[in-house]
This record gives sequence, structure tokens and C-alpha cells, in this order.
Amino acid sequence: MDQRSPLFSPVLLAGCVIILASFAIRASFGVFQIPIATDFNWPRAEFSLAIAIQNLAWGFGQPIFGALAERIGDRKAIILGALTYAAGLVLSSFAVTPEAHQMLEILVGFGIAGTGFGVILAVVGRAASDENRSMALAIATAAGSAGQVFGAPVAEWLLGMMAWQQVFLLFAALILASLAVLPLMRAPTAGKTEIEESLRSILGQAFRDPSFTLIFLGFFSCGYQLAFITAHFPALVTEMCGAIDPSGTLASLGVASTATLGAISISIIGLANIAGTLCAGYLGKRYPRKYLLFGIYVARTVVAALFILMPITPASVLVFSVAMGALWLATVPLTSGLVAYLYGLRYMGTLYGIVFFSHQLGAFMGVWLGGKLYDLYGDYTAVWWLGVGIGAFSALVHLPVREVPLRLRSAS
Repeated sequence: MDQRSPLFSPVLLAGCVIILASFAIRASFGVFQIPIATDFNWPRAEFSLAIAIQNLAWGFGQPIFGALAERIGDRKAIILGALTYAAGLVLSSFAVTPEAHQMLEILVGFGIAGTGFGVILAVVGRAASDENRSMALAIATAAGSAGQVFGAPVAEWLLGMMAWQQVFLLFAALILASLAVLPLMRAPTAGKTEIEESLRSILGQAFRDPSFTLIFLGFFSCGYQLAFITAHFPALVTEMCGAIDPSGTLASLGVASTATLGAISISIIGLANIAGTLCAGYLGKRYPRKYLLFGIYVARTVVAALFILMPITPASVLVFSVAMGALWLATVPLTSGLVAYLYGLRYMGTLYGIVFFSHQLGAFMGVWLGGKLYDLYGDYTAVWWLGVGIGAFSALVHLPVREVPLRLRSAS
């Protein structure tokens, strides 16, 4: 592809729209923790398990949708993902038992897989030039953060006017409406025969490569931290944060309760992450990705530890949201770019999907343990410290990654 091709292409813009809608909905689920638990008088662990299952299904679905996109076409895979997403939301709006919500979140998780990073980033990566690929992946990832900026506050606003069931129906319509940009999603792809002949071979080589294993293990804590915060931070802030001064700046801006602050904190994280992700994409063109990933995980560990060690106040919530937001999805363009660099673009969707499964295993543990340990101890302190330790582990496992393309290692 022409190295001088523009960074902003129709494929990139369309991918940003779909990811934005998908992640706006996904990022809002933490806001529904208290309303749904209150509506049905459930323990916190019940809806937490539903969100945890959603994340696990997303992890299982990611390599499946990556392989489907490579076999039946990107756009067909995205359509299937959007339909599955919408079906899960619509059916969930009628569910009245914990088990029904938990099972239906499987559909939502698979829907996120079909409209999220795995499929979209693979298309964007193939459509971008070598020079622009790192930034294109970062911009598409930042679109997910833009969705997060709006998702939680919009959900909180809608809940003030209607029941959570109606909000779910509106979100189902939104994800289907995002398909209007799908005709723009066209990118070079390998022929079906080539895929059938060599997919098994490249998978075998990746699975035997210690670097692939280390990347897989390292992505676990990213999922744990992000999913726990998305699902539980609004509730944590609502219940554990000090009161908002009614005569202070926050109150004058309309943030009069800790519940509102909890929803706004997710938005702030997403807003800060737009800058953080773009910065990571820029640095990924110039420095070894494994060292950037090491630095991000170390910084996350320090920020999380400092937050829980200090009194939780409106000011500390805002500072934490900005700091964690700058590090939030910065790992995604670096990890996906590292997978593409090491193993090539042709099977990026499938290989990144497998790595992303580790991310979602971590997400499942973070969300489920958040609810389980909350019910046991009455707060989130224990599960928070567990995330701090896992983050330190992820920082260390990236250091031995051998950042040399597999084809060059095989030739040497």
C-alpha cells in the first residue's frame, strides 16, 4: 500500500463509529448495578456475575468472530455481531431472574466481540499503510474511549427519565443504527484458500512462541482492572466516597451526589484515555512496544495503590479517573500492534482474538470477584488490592518478550 496514503480513511472513520456505539453501551453496565439489584432485591454478586459472564463471552467470541471475519468477510461478521448484541439487550429487558440475565449476557458478550476491537482493528490495520498503522489502531481504540465518555452519563441520565428496561431497548436500537456506516468498511484481505492452507500453521507457530504466551498472560490484568472499574467503580464511589460539598464546585456543576460522581468518573476515564491512547499509538511508532507496555502496567499499579491507600474523596476520585484514564486502553493499540508486527496482518483478527481471551478471563475475574468479595466483606478493598498485585505481574511478564517478527526469527 502507498506509504503516503492518508491517515483518516473511510474504513477508519466507519470503524470508529461502530466501536464508539459498541463501547458506549458496554461502558454503561456499571451504572445499572444498583438499579437492577434494587428493583429485584438481589445481592450485588448476581448482576456482577451477569457482567462477568458478558466479559467471558466477549473473550470466547473474539477469536471466533476474528476467524469468521477472515472466512466469510468482515462486514458479515460485524452484522452478525450487531444482531447478536441487540438481541441480548432486548431479551435482557424482559428478564426477571438472575439466571436469565446471566445467560442473556452471553449474547451481549458475543455481540461486543463482533462489533469491538478484534474485528474492527483487524480491518483498520489491513487498510492502513505501514507508516500510519500504529496511529490508525490508536484512533480506533480511542473511539472506544469516546463511547465510554458518553455511555455511563447518558445511561444515568436516561435512568432518571425511564426504567432500565427501556434504556436497554434504546441501546439495542443504537447498535443496529451504527450499521449504517458498514458499506465503508472495505479493506484488503487474503483469499479463502490461503487462509485454509496456512491458518493452522501460523497458529501452531504462535502457540510455540514464548513471546506469544507472555503477551497472552500480560493482557490478563488489563481485563481485570478495566472490567472491575467499569462494573464496580460507580457503585464504589456511590458508597465509599466522602460527601460532596453542596456549596462546592462539583455541586455548582450539577454533580450533587456520589452516584452522579460515580457515573461521571467513568466518563472522565474515557475522556482522559482518548489522549492516552493516541499518545500510546504515537510512541508505538518510535519505541519498543514491550517497554511501553511495561511502563503502562507499572503506572497503573502505582495509581491504583495510591488511590486505595488514601481517603476516598471527590477530589481523589477525580484525580484517579484522570490518571487511570490516561492509561486505560493505551495497552490495546500497543498489544494489537505487537501481535501484527510479530505474526503478520493476515491473521491478526484471530491471533489478537486469542490474546484478547486472556484479557476477558481477567475481566470475568475482576467483575465476579468484585461482587463476591463485596458481599463477603462489605466493601471493595480486598479485590482492589488483588488487582494491584496482578498489574505488577503483567508489567514484569512483558520484559522477556522478543520483539522480532516471527518470519525473521525463522529465517535466522
